Amino acid sequence: MSALTKLATLFPCCFILVAFVKLLYDYLWRPLRLQHIMSSQGIKGPPYTFIHGNNKEAAQMTMEALSKPMALRHDIFPRVQPHVYSCVNRYGRNYLAWDGNRPELVITEPELVNEVLKHSVTTFPKRKPTFFLTGLFGNGLVTALGEKWVKQRKLANYAFHGESLKNMTPAVIASVETMLEKWKGYVGKEIESEELSKGIQDCVMKIVKKREDKVENGEANSFGNDFLGLLVKAYNDPDKNNRLSVEDLVDECKTFYFAGQDTVNSLLAWMVFLLAIHGDWQEKARREVFEIFGNQIPDSEDISKLKIMTMIIYETLRLYGPSIGMMRRAEREVRLGKLVLPANLDLLVVHSAAHHDPQLWGDEVHLFKPERFAEGIAKAINYNVGAFCPFGLGPRNCVGMNFAITEAKIALSMILQRYTISLSPAYVHSPIPYITVQPQHGIQVILESLHNDA
Repeated sequence: MSALTKLATLFPCCFILVAFVKLLYDYLWRPLRLQHIMSSQGIKGPPYTFIHGNNKEAAQMTMEALSKPMALRHDIFPRVQPHVYSCVNRYGRNYLAWDGNRPELVITEPELVNEVLKHSVTTFPKRKPTFFLTGLFGNGLVTALGEKWVKQRKLANYAFHGESLKNMTPAVIASVETMLEKWKGYVGKEIESEELSKGIQDCVMKIVKKREDKVENGEANSFGNDFLGLLVKAYNDPDKNNRLSVEDLVDECKTFYFAGQDTVNSLLAWMVFLLAIHGDWQEKARREVFEIFGNQIPDSEDISKLKIMTMIIYETLRLYGPSIGMMRRAEREVRLGKLVLPANLDLLVVHSAAHHDPQLWGDEVHLFKPERFAEGIAKAINYNVGAFCPFGLGPRNCVGMNFAITEAKIALSMILQRYTISLSPAYVHSPIPYITVQPQHGIQVILESLHNDA
């Protein structure tokens, strides 16, 4: 056998050997070593299983939890995140899990949640977005990293605060009025609560399209000072450093539409559901609306006076928050509390776990009690910041949270001025985690008019 033939035979053998060694390193030695490092610091977790980690077990638990409806209760944590719920009870508030061979430090302890999210740009940045998120949001604010995110966030901060936020109020009011006009045909009949919120979003997008058409036809000389207007201005900015590309403009619109729509849809749908089954709080909210606005359209100046509705919104966000967790990453060795985290460790921050923790909220944690927030969020959580963060915390918190809450207040105020809401007997309680926590079979409610001419 010639040397060339021997080399040709030896090369694939060496390749297979190297591939096998790498496989053992990536899928066996490294996971077991990291498991030992974390275990020595008191962090336990479900044992690592070769190749699939804990994914098989987690998927089975999720399928089982979602296969059957739950009673009309609000303790949804065991249903929407059964594997996390099980592990927290078994291993403690923070534990090590495995997404395949990728280690994940799952964090539910409020103090550590606060520390991670507060430093989510520098020390604990977002993990590179998945293909699914990139397809949904492009490289918009939700998925962008580094300098690109800084530029986009600066623009969004301006758009969703102060006067810019007030400029959006007329569009929201017009959208709700259009939606309520359609509802007149549903009085006394069953309607999906999701249709209530989706109707608002559809109307908003129609208003945006009309404004675009007016500018294109020369009937208006400005896109306005709301988020879309600011995006278009940035697209035409003479300074190349501040200018948005076509792709950036499209991605930001996708982010605004999908992220904004899902967040507001979720909040409004669950608020309607909770008020439908808690008629006492529905009546309290209605009395407050009439005391402040009477039968008049809500205005941006007085929306902040809705104290009872604010309490209801906060309690809805606690029980049925739109987000159940977020991914961060320790890219270098770093200290977190008393822990020393190795480099390249993913962090799954499950802030929703704290929202359902009896140690933080007491024995009535699973009850709808908006009065918890009568003296504000800080007092309700005993100044433990990480105990309540439905929109996240720190520099990467949800930039549109004030807009979402304002939109919810306007919509619910205008609904309560016209209708009473009750839950349909057809409703089946089965919340599921998707992009947000959603009702698996919808939320069916019945509207009754407060006025004979509604």
